[in-house]
Amino acid sequence: MANEKLNLENDDKLKLNESVSEDEEYIPPTPEYFNLNEFKFNNGQTLKNVKVEYMTLGTPKYDDKGVISNGVIYFHGSGSDYSSVDRKDETIGPGLIFDTDKFFIISLSALGHPGSASPSSTGLAADFPEYDVEDMVNFQYQFIQEKFGITHLKGLIGNSMGGFEVLTWACMYPDSIDFAVSMVSSHKVGGHNYALSYVMNTILESDPDYNDGFYKTPISQSLKRSLRLASHAMYTYGFSREFYRFDVNNQELAEGMEEFAMELVDSDVNDVIYMNKSSMDYDLTDDLDKITAKVLIIAINQDQYFPPNLDAIPLSKMIKDNELIIYDSNWGHVGTFELGKVEDKVRNFLKEFED
Repeated sequence: MANEKLNLENDDKLKLNESVSEDEEYIPPTPEYFNLNEFKFNNGQTLKNVKVEYMTLGTPKYDDKGVISNGVIYFHGSGSDYSSVDRKDETIGPGLIFDTDKFFIISLSALGHPGSASPSSTGLAADFPEYDVEDMVNFQYQFIQEKFGITHLKGLIGNSMGGFEVLTWACMYPDSIDFAVSMVSSHKVGGHNYALSYVMNTILESDPDYNDGFYKTPISQSLKRSLRLASHAMYTYGFSREFYRFDVNNQELAEGMEEFAMELVDSDVNDVIYMNKSSMDYDLTDDLDKITAKVLIIAINQDQYFPPNLDAIPLSKMIKDNELIIYDSNWGHVGTFELGKVEDKVRNFLKEFED
């Protein structure tokens, strides 16, 4: 089990030890790019000529006004990018659960992630405006209007942090969608999730070479060490407790942690810190009654990030029109690749929205 190649969300980069030849390595699809003339953040700051990285899957259908009528946005998890949608090999595609013969799926690299506008890609470093989940939603909302002329989407699909965006969108723009699918996610950040972001950022910001976010690049060995330590904290929540205890031995676990760390050390420190901060105050508790779209909540019993009893079940009780699906996966938070276990239920939910 520990030697399998995993291309999994959470947030697409959590892996255990791999023994894969170079020619088997995942090659992401070539992205497309679009520039927003100007983007205004909730704090009033603005950026001009704002880059958006994206890809699409499926074929658009048009209404009698020539506007795309089957558009669906896929929101990736933290630390991932536009290509996350392509990694869902048995979930998203022609004839699959999220059927690209029926839906035109748009996947962006979220605001703050390096393929799109971020502290690193703009060169602004710590002068980049601080953003929150609402900003991330507005970034996508503005993009689909400017690029595709879409004002009403068929629906939204989001995984983990992407689920934050799905639910926030459904609250902010309730009349713009017909359905929303939130997977392994929640309506708020608190407790261990808040603490994890706090710990990661404390490690990074306390590094002597951090320099209030204006550090030299390429980054120093000290900052690489801090990124490595922060990655260890994140890694311990990705899989289920049972997976860590029974499916791998301690040596394999240590190897997996180090392999994951080697990926994170290539990240930009400010990008990581900003991403963590973006959701630390996220809480939709008082806004969920604004949702008018039909919502599908998908949770995993063994998810350490968002245990159903703390997140999915309370969320379900606060949304008027929703369905709740909970299943077992020893992979824990990254177990959405086993969505086939509840395929019939998900397809049944989506059926009424397929043209």
